[in-house]
Amino acid sequence: MLESAATRDHYAKALIALGETNKDVVVLDADLSCSTRTAKFAAKFPDRFFNAGIAEQNLIGMAAGLACMGKTVFASSFSMFVTGRPWEQIRNSICYPRLNVKICATHAGITVGEDGASHQALEDITLMRVLPNMKVLVPADAIEAETMVKYVADQPGPYYVRMSRGATPLVFDVENFKFELGKNNVLREGLDVAIMACGIMVKLSLDAAEVLKKDHNINAAVVNVSSIKPMDEDNVCAMAKKTGAIVTAEEHTVVGGMGSAVAEVVIKTCPVPMEMLGVEGVFGESGKPNELLEKHNLTVDGIVNKALAVISRK
Repeated sequence: MLESAATRDHYAKALIALGETNKDVVVLDADLSCSTRTAKFAAKFPDRFFNAGIAEQNLIGMAAGLACMGKTVFASSFSMFVTGRPWEQIRNSICYPRLNVKICATHAGITVGEDGASHQALEDITLMRVLPNMKVLVPADAIEAETMVKYVADQPGPYYVRMSRGATPLVFDVENFKFELGKNNVLREGLDVAIMACGIMVKLSLDAAEVLKKDHNINAAVVNVSSIKPMDEDNVCAMAKKTGAIVTAEEHTVVGGMGSAVAEVVIKTCPVPMEMLGVEGVFGESGKPNELLEKHNLTVDGIVNKALAVISRK
């Protein structure tokens, strides 16, 4: 049984399945199709794949045009390039007219590793979350990524799906998993603190909950927040009221990301102490993924320490 997989590989798997059943699915890339794995779709459906070259603004313009012709468009590149370079085009040409374009980015966060700061998107959730009409999703593993991509293909309007580079442990069982927009997954129940995580931090949060129980007799709930926008406000409030303390964990800046989205709900409707774990106001840098995660405390111990800190404030 598969124990780990890269979200980008299952993205390609989902695209091929969609291409086989829907002739209106088209895929665009910005000269990184081998890395994003969209090259697999291109090999099978060459007439429905378009390489815009290293010209992300043109990529988004092409995606808008194809969407206006009734196509379901998947536009891909590294998350740094497909959200940062063409942000104005995404705003004015995709989100404003609510076109049917799915921006599916790979290589998000510091686990891009040796490629360094120029390639490590730590601000992309913020950039996409602020745009009206854009929905923002971050799968916890490859199973959720594949399911999520198939889901968004059947939904109208703009979506941003954020995926990573390397293989990561699987969280879900392919036989039993179902993605629901705007719904959090409570993966572990607990009464003392709620750890709300997205992406690669979900599995680390589950491991942290085990440590909290074993070493500190703390029962931590763990919640997968894969639908960042729309946010499951009912679940956030339920977790706040049930546990009285929340920790958020993400491989992204703490400014404007998933933790900020949770905090906006908590402040407005169910105030409790919160701690946010993420990258703290700096750019990434070149290094091995695990070393970079350690440097920024995006680890089991980092989550445990945040949980202990927030519980002390209850």
